[in-house]
Amino acid sequence: MARLLMILLLPFSWLYAGVLAVRNWLYDAGWKKSEAFAVPLVSVGNLRVGGTGKTPHVIWMVEELLRQGHRPAILSRGYGRQTTGPRLAGPADSAATVGDEPWQYFGHFAAQNVPVAVAEKRGLGVHLLLQAHPEISIVVLDDAYQHRAVRPTLNVLLTEHARPFYEDYVLPAGLLRESRGGARRADVVIITKCPAGLNATAQTAIAQRVRRYSRSATPVLFSTYEYAKPQGLASVSRSEELPMADDLPNVPAKGAALLLTGIAQPQPLRKYLESQGYDIRYHAHFPDHHAFEPADFAALRAHWQPGWPIFTTEKDATRLRAAVLRPVLTGLPIYTIPVRVAFLGMGGAELRLLLPGAPAGALLN
Repeated sequence: MARLLMILLLPFSWLYAGVLAVRNWLYDAGWKKSEAFAVPLVSVGNLRVGGTGKTPHVIWMVEELLRQGHRPAILSRGYGRQTTGPRLAGPADSAATVGDEPWQYFGHFAAQNVPVAVAEKRGLGVHLLLQAHPEISIVVLDDAYQHRAVRPTLNVLLTEHARPFYEDYVLPAGLLRESRGGARRADVVIITKCPAGLNATAQTAIAQRVRRYSRSATPVLFSTYEYAKPQGLASVSRSEELPMADDLPNVPAKGAALLLTGIAQPQPLRKYLESQGYDIRYHAHFPDHHAFEPADFAALRAHWQPGWPIFTTEKDATRLRAAVLRPVLTGLPIYTIPVRVAFLGMGGAELRLLLPGAPAGALLN
């Protein structure tokens, strides 16, 4: 049935892909202008709608740029926010005003003073950042692969190992935002969420399929997820900022647990928790960027028993800080599972060399 539906939708996908192809041609031919800036721009994006791991890869790149001595900034569209127009994230903001991912970036890099901004039109966002923070030496664009109005210095394309772009179709028959040929704009392609043991033979086969659509010399790298130990969160009735809790065990007891997610691809996290000995008795699975409401937690409370940990993601935790949720979350032992990117083989070293302004010795570090 699913395949039949896909076939029926293919004509609409071809129409949509055709419209986007004309748009891309207009940019490539110079009929539509792409704005360049005095500082380099690193674009991190995908061809598919959601779920390829942009947030942890942006964090990896910003951490690496900081290590190299850059003064980086992050610019995102701010999907799901209740505001519009260019906006700098500040301490008074929240996931509601800047979006969950930008708010996560703001909290993660607060100690390093990395500016974070949101803007539907990325050019306006870059101008805002440079005006407010003239010390910026590079801007990382989150989810801007299709935003052709700005010209990136480095275009990073992510595609998920479990559903690579070369096996997918354009909306509505599939989940691609544009045709597979969009991979030709990439300066590097990263296959994300790979099994840690993906061997060289499998990597070569994947790279060959990617290069049917990308430029032949485009590097193809492979990354996986590494999960850190659970981080306990205090009852939100006590703090709007959800600090780490002192009254929760550092490591929750193995056994029965609940999972709460509002992300596109929660399966890897669930598999990880199960591999660590947790029996997920109930998974409250909401759509990506879901704005949690008190009613959403009725089923969670009904399935929970005292002593059972409740796991969520760092991204979801940004939306749990809403004041309206404090009464329904009071007393629940909520833990986040930090996730970080690790590259297979020499992939991390290769990417370091591709970053604008990378020192000559980056490959050796």
